[in-house]
Amino acid sequence: MRRLLQSDRFPMPLSAKVPEITALFWVIKILTTGMGEAASDYLGTANLILGGVVGVGGFGYAMYRQLRAPRYHAPTYWFAVSMVAVFGTIVADVLHVVTTLSYYVTSTFYALVVAGLFFAWHRSEGTLSIHSITTQRRERFYWCTVLATFALGTAAGDLVGLTMHWGFLPAGVLFLSVILLPLIAWRLGLNAVAAFWTAYVLTRPLGASFADWIGKPHHFGSGLGFGDGRITLLTLAAIVVLVAYAHRTGADRQRSELAPVAHAMAGHAEALDGTAA
Repeated sequence: MRRLLQSDRFPMPLSAKVPEITALFWVIKILTTGMGEAASDYLGTANLILGGVVGVGGFGYAMYRQLRAPRYHAPTYWFAVSMVAVFGTIVADVLHVVTTLSYYVTSTFYALVVAGLFFAWHRSEGTLSIHSITTQRRERFYWCTVLATFALGTAAGDLVGLTMHWGFLPAGVLFLSVILLPLIAWRLGLNAVAAFWTAYVLTRPLGASFADWIGKPHHFGSGLGFGDGRITLLTLAAIVVLVAYAHRTGADRQRSELAPVAHAMAGHAEALDGTAA
């Protein structure tokens, strides 16, 4: 019975596997979007094989580490988000380049994927709240959705900045303005879960647009030409410092450290095993 409820490779979570939503969360999240955009572009131009190894291999390793963790661990979680940021950018760019589909089409495609994941997740679990990520299935829904939002944000950012000829800075300002709408709507009574996921999706094109504006040359989206490699290192350094602070202080840990689902199921399994014995 216990094997059905818990596996040695991917144990049942002992508490929520995601951080509390604070200002620190949003700052780190936006930094990961900029880092992922810059790192993916830099690796793609420097060495495609290295880019594939880091993007695909790093993503697989990060997901393995995250799914094995029994509870939220800031370095593990944010390493996973960072690798999703890189891999999500690669996925969005490859679809655009290989198929030659316009960003209008790819943005629409990823929007439908995100909507489909939300529908399936809610139908299966009855909630999309990040405070409910206390089972293996919910965690898998969560990471599939996160990956899809990164791909959507990458395509949407390039759509506005390049296809629509806005340039990266105006695109960044646009997304910065739009991301305030969920906050205002939440203050006016919008469901907190809906407000969170709307803002979460928008962080990707926001961070990526500003990273592209600073890193790309002027002839490409009116960038400043600072360099993708430098942007990657700077944002990565900032992420490391902030994640280290979060880990040391516990500032982003959800206050409910109980394991209402997994703990109860494990206890029930032990009781059944004892009875069977």
